[in-house]
Amino acid sequence: MIKKKGKKINLAFFGDSICFGQHISVHRSWVALISRSLELMGKHKGVQINVTNDSINGNTTRLALERMPYEIQSNNFDIIFIQFGMNDCNYWKTDNGLPRVSKKAFAANLEEIIDRAVACGIKSIFLATNHPTALFKSMPSSGVLYQKSNKEYNEIVRQVATARKGMVELIDNEKNVLQYLAKKKMAVRDIVLPDLIHLNDLGHKIYYQKIMPKIKTVIMDLLK
Repeated sequence: MIKKKGKKINLAFFGDSICFGQHISVHRSWVALISRSLELMGKHKGVQINVTNDSINGNTTRLALERMPYEIQSNNFDIIFIQFGMNDCNYWKTDNGLPRVSKKAFAANLEEIIDRAVACGIKSIFLATNHPTALFKSMPSSGVLYQKSNKEYNEIVRQVATARKGMVELIDNEKNVLQYLAKKKMAVRDIVLPDLIHLNDLGHKIYYQKIMPKIKTVIMDLLK
């Protein structure tokens, strides 16, 4: 185990409002919970673990690619956690029946985000699906139900992760949350805010419980 003074592990969360923690106090978000746990872990192991949350509310993969060179590629990250889709799958009235980012473009954008992460020397890449929402409302000019679209974009995330197996580790938040709810005999509405999309306190705790062990394992491997 490496305990050399000055050893650092740099981790970036790169996503939208689900990673940012919209509508909840900053210190209660799942990313903040992970950050605190990693700081304690680092002190115990004699390693500095830096966590950066480069997530922006409302971001799509298209917007993420525009800011990736400055926020991700220009920094020395060892690990990146990528989670998009909640906005890509949405339909706005001004889109005239088209999603904000088409399925084909969404897949291509994720592929490019991964390519850029590899090119700048990031050692470990997590790619995450999104939890199910309780929003079964038709989106403007499309007739498409929001949750149906969210589910379809989650499948694209899985396909990209499978195509990059060995390079990317999938964090299947959709599957993890559904398993948790089934075990606890709860509904999606129990883990989201009144907007039926964003996570409430329990939702953030579930994310933390499911994701933290995966990140810890990767960090321990990097320290060998």
